[in-house]
Amino acid sequence: MSVLCGLPPLLECVYCVACARWAWKRCLHSAGHDSETWGLATAEEFEPVPRLCRYILAVYEDDLRQPQWEPPEGYGINPDCLIVKKNYPDTGGRVPPYLLYLDHEHADIVLAIRGLDLAKHSDYAVLLDNKLGKRKYDGGYVHNGLLKAAGLVLNTECEILRQLLEKYPNYTLTFTGHSLGSGVAALLTMVVAQNRDRLGNIDRKRIRCFAIAPARCMSLNLAVRYADVINSIVLQDDFLPRTATPLEDIFKSLFCLPCLLCLRCMRDTCISEEKMIKDPRRLYAPGRLYHIVERKPFRCGRFPPVVRTAVPVDGRFEHIVLSCNATSDHAIIWIEREARRALKLMEERDHVMEIPAKQKMERQQTLTRGHGEEHKAALQRAVTLAVPHAFSPSHYGTFDGKEDEHSDKSVGDSSTGSSTKSKNKDNWEELIERLFEKDESGHMILKKPQ
Repeated sequence: MSVLCGLPPLLECVYCVACARWAWKRCLHSAGHDSETWGLATAEEFEPVPRLCRYILAVYEDDLRQPQWEPPEGYGINPDCLIVKKNYPDTGGRVPPYLLYLDHEHADIVLAIRGLDLAKHSDYAVLLDNKLGKRKYDGGYVHNGLLKAAGLVLNTECEILRQLLEKYPNYTLTFTGHSLGSGVAALLTMVVAQNRDRLGNIDRKRIRCFAIAPARCMSLNLAVRYADVINSIVLQDDFLPRTATPLEDIFKSLFCLPCLLCLRCMRDTCISEEKMIKDPRRLYAPGRLYHIVERKPFRCGRFPPVVRTAVPVDGRFEHIVLSCNATSDHAIIWIEREARRALKLMEERDHVMEIPAKQKMERQQTLTRGHGEEHKAALQRAVTLAVPHAFSPSHYGTFDGKEDEHSDKSVGDSSTGSSTKSKNKDNWEELIERLFEKDESGHMILKKPQ
């Protein structure tokens, strides 16, 4: 009996060993592990990122002719090319401030949306308008408040965008945003891609989105399917693309964010990745991912940034990095600076190689073809992993006849599969009905908050 009493408590030992193992694994996990198997990005594909960051920063400026943050040489914005700039009073607080800019130098029509303003109650109202599974769209799930904000922007600027696209038929249409604005931009791109007739039947190839420090705003099937038009930019340890906690919970707990991230980190450790993938309501960072890596484990200081890119299905920034830089890497200023450094290094490497113009054009074509093949492989991977509603019947291509089977199942299981033109129309009308109402004279006006 005395021998038994002297034995160490077995349950406590097992618990301590398990906790020590978890802590060891989490502390060893660095941001570089998320993208260590991805390919390197090229200067051609990454070139828009630094200047788009400057356009987002321009939304914060009161006077673009006398900016508070002086842009580096070559990254300025011409105030004469500004088409629209709207602040909180202009949007009624339903959408973060944004601007519409005509970039003649790069043949681009840019709509840039700023990030969350911690002092604005209206931004929190957009975040809080959601719960998991509340909003279905195109066979998947999206953040309800961000989708409504995207619909409002498109309905407001639709006519101007259509006129610009008709006037400049060779220009691309780029949506970009940071943090909260990145979610609006990503869902705005998805709505535009589904309703291209509203912009004069614009070719899908002319539409693109760059979500800077993206919010997790759409389910996995949508995140993969729209990777041909949506790109997400993540700096090193940024917490937001990695935190599966609903956005409304994150910002309600903003002043205890480190505690929330640690608790969420522990919870996600206990959930298998297979179960995460099979959850159709779980939201993810959208589209193709670009990861800027500039720090190494157990090394002090910043290193020359490297940009890796892929269209991952499993392992899509699922693990929170316990780092003191998890919040600072979310700042648009840091992202713009490191993106500019990374692009400069890419361009210097190309200059040393002295690539002729003709070969650059051929490399751009090869890059486009490679991205298309990588996107197709990601879609096939989604089918292999049985991601819910991985396909809807559309132009994404067929894979040995599997698409039709999954497509029909997707439409049957979801009340909002929007593969046909009529479905697209129904989705658009439903979205507008949620945002607008008619006044006594028959004009469409914003609905009053409930």
